[in-house]
Amino acid sequence: MYGIDIYNSKNWHITIGTNKEKKVSLDIYQISTHDPLEELLNEFREGQLSNNLTSKQKLSLLNMLRKNRPAFAIGEEPLGKIRGHDIELYLEVERPYPPILRRNPYPESLETRKEIEKHVNELLDMNVIRKMDTMR
Repeated sequence: MYGIDIYNSKNWHITIGTNKEKKVSLDIYQISTHDPLEELLNEFREGQLSNNLTSKQKLSLLNMLRKNRPAFAIGEEPLGKIRGHDIELYLEVERPYPPILRRNPYPESLETRKEIEKHVNELLDMNVIRKMDTMR
């Protein structure tokens, strides 16, 4: 038995079977009649596409951008996320070392240390760098 409960309700409900206590909520959505290209262009409105591209090419490009969105920098994050491509960096400086590297280590001011820590934490949060237990 199917029925619609409209008594004392703010929403539409469907009753399935004879159990009138269990109601299933009915959500009604408006069907979009927008052009898919227009919707994608609106989503990527900050970018500019060449006028030499056909509508089909633009739609294909914008779909690819949407599919790979995490790889691109958006909003506050200056870097995109690319998975599966780890790199190892080895910095080598030949002798004679430049003067900046020949200095003895010295403590930074409290203000400078806070600023350095802030930037390091920002890079950690963006997964640009990670903490290591040992140096090689």
